[in-house]
Amino acid sequence: MTDWSARLQRLLGPALLDQVPRDHTEPDETFRRRRIVVGVTLVVGATVLGFSLSVRPGDSAFYWWTGALAATWALGGVISGPLHLGRIRFGDELRRPIITPVLLGLAAAAVFVVGALIVREIGPLRSLTDDVLDHARQGSLALILIVTVLNGVAEEIFFRGALFAAVGRRRPVLVSTVIYTLTTIATANPMLVFAAAALGTLLGLQRRASGGILAPMLTHVTWSSAMLFVLPPLFGGHVTI
Repeated sequence: MTDWSARLQRLLGPALLDQVPRDHTEPDETFRRRRIVVGVTLVVGATVLGFSLSVRPGDSAFYWWTGALAATWALGGVISGPLHLGRIRFGDELRRPIITPVLLGLAAAAVFVVGALIVREIGPLRSLTDDVLDHARQGSLALILIVTVLNGVAEEIFFRGALFAAVGRRRPVLVSTVIYTLTTIATANPMLVFAAAALGTLLGLQRRASGGILAPMLTHVTWSSAMLFVLPPLFGGHVTI
């Protein structure tokens, strides 16, 4: 193993691969209840998500719908049962993950920016991306940032919190990511579906490694905030403060 790969392993191993010891086993009745709450929340959340992105860019109703969406995911996650923040190994200690998830969020944003440089040269894909970015261009950046952060936090409470726990021990990263991706189909935008699949995999690995939602939450918020500021100028146009 080269020095570079060894350093990469030391950095990414605790964050994405090495599972910290924990016992989050739930009684059967609690587990069944969690699954019921998760199922209902998925139906309601997917419906609200579809409505939120069908709102005309610049319409104030967009903020209400996205606020309702964040409330749906967060409420469903909290009601479903106990949630955990998680820890990752740092040297000989277990610590709350903070810096590493933020760095992973920035790294993921950089990868998406490279992809965006390719997408903007392909007409149909650029059009699909513009459909999403129009909300940032024609709305208030401050309000868009608030709902972006709130939805990032709420999605992690539900998808990497409640849903991940409801899946059980058999392939939770794969199953939770597939469901997360399928939910995004409600937006009718293939670019958002692709982003959900890629980001969901990264966040799922963090959840499995740390045993909690703090790491994926910080990565998600960092990534989505970076995308909000970088993508609109990259595709042309401006955002309003």
